[in-house]
Amino acid sequence: MTAPTPMAAKTEARPDLWIIVPTLNASRLLPRLLASLERQSWPHWRLLCIDGPGRDDERQWLEQTCRRDPRLDWQPQQGRHSGIFGAMNQGIGAAPADSWLLFWGSDDWVAGDDRLERLAAALVAAMAAGAPPDLVVCSGRYASGDPTASAPMTLGRGTAFRWRHSYRRSLLLGSTPPHQATLIGPGARRRLAGYAEGFRLSADLDYFLQLSRWPELRVLTLDLELVHMASGGVSGQQTGRRLQEVRRAYRRAFGALWWLPFLLRYQQRLASLLPRR
Repeated sequence: MTAPTPMAAKTEARPDLWIIVPTLNASRLLPRLLASLERQSWPHWRLLCIDGPGRDDERQWLEQTCRRDPRLDWQPQQGRHSGIFGAMNQGIGAAPADSWLLFWGSDDWVAGDDRLERLAAALVAAMAAGAPPDLVVCSGRYASGDPTASAPMTLGRGTAFRWRHSYRRSLLLGSTPPHQATLIGPGARRRLAGYAEGFRLSADLDYFLQLSRWPELRVLTLDLELVHMASGGVSGQQTGRRLQEVRRAYRRAFGALWWLPFLLRYQQRLASLLPRR
């Protein structure tokens, strides 16, 4: 494991951006993500991999990769932090309290070379105006193909967060921020320190729903396609468990009205899959 690299002194206006990536034997997936970060016109990001117990040769690759760039680091996943969201919680604990967090999979990557620059510019403007957001909601696009191949993947449907006058109302009407395209700020972290236990697949939904309980929460929505995400994954193979967890998350947030956002959520998902005319 590499020793943590001290952050360079940053100007007052520069956001401290950390990208947290749970990994497991990811040497064939991470190069696309790393290359997309290294091409960024805004270079002040940090990447932290939380690596599950995998093969020794994979961890050696991760160690060697992190040595070549001081912005890269990794930690072995600790036993008390189990599963993907446990790894994310470990990452939250490792990042400085005043940092801004993105959570990506090892098969995600930045959508364009200027995306972090545009994201940082929006944050700087908001902070200069004295109203730093707690969440910054961008968009993403799913991609199909072999994420381990060098060939380009085929981009498909995009994510959409439909704003309905307020953040909580938007969630009640079935829209949720895509977690890979949503920047979590220091204010949100102070209100809710991490993902709840007991969710294997939908802790991100539960996190956003629980944040909506604070009416003073500041949410900035940007017309910015930030990330491309490989389709599939474990959540797509466990539909029954996901539906149970989604229902539980909505019940925790809205009580007896849980059925309304539940039905509208999947109605919107189905509509997004229909061919556009």
